[in-house]
Amino acid sequence: MKNSKERESIWLEAIEKYRERSGFEPSPKAFLFDMDGVLFDSMKNHTLAWYKTMSGLGIPCTRDEFYLYEGCTGKGTINNFFRRIYSHDATDEEVQQIYAIKSDHFNQMPKAEPMPGAKEVLEQVNGRGYKIVLVTGSGQRSLLQRLSNAYPGIFTPENMVTAFDVSKGKPDPEPYLKGLEKAGVEAQNAIVIENAPMGCRAGRAAGIFTIAVNTGPIPAETLLESGADIVLNDMEDLKENLAAILKLMKL
Repeated sequence: MKNSKERESIWLEAIEKYRERSGFEPSPKAFLFDMDGVLFDSMKNHTLAWYKTMSGLGIPCTRDEFYLYEGCTGKGTINNFFRRIYSHDATDEEVQQIYAIKSDHFNQMPKAEPMPGAKEVLEQVNGRGYKIVLVTGSGQRSLLQRLSNAYPGIFTPENMVTAFDVSKGKPDPEPYLKGLEKAGVEAQNAIVIENAPMGCRAGRAAGIFTIAVNTGPIPAETLLESGADIVLNDMEDLKENLAAILKLMKL
């Protein structure tokens, strides 16, 4: 376990590396939040639903590997397996049928609770006057109601990017580029909060400083290799250290 000075040294190095590769001084005015595994403790449900779906179709897979595909659209996840097993993409009809099965499995599971620490992080960000945008690969129709119940007054359709808003899901940068548009800021004026390799790759490709919260079983090194600038243990860790990180950015 690193002490606070060691952690601050690592964070300062990450900020300097961002300056070097982007050519910009990070000056955040907006935060772009992923949802599953960041705002809701829902990934255990998603991974089990995907595992039941794919294994039920005779497609070899393990439950934990679905954490690696988190952030993709449903179509993207399905095609990752189809390309690997069948060497071609699924048809639109196959995607609809498979995603419907996955959704049925997911909807039969207990509702995911808000991620511990997430409410306080949103309150910190909102209280400091930063814009907030949700950037999720989810296409669940009940999304806005879930967010409104857990985080009242924070999210509206105007500050959300979902699977319905993009043609390419994470790891493509399109979702986070759309998030920048919704926030009305440039890449150097935002911070991405992610928990998955695909999402970290998308944030990095969009040119945005990316903080990963490691709420799943993925090694921290994998998140760093995927493009995260900083990796924290979870949303509680982010809650405790967000002010310190922003201070290092001189904000």
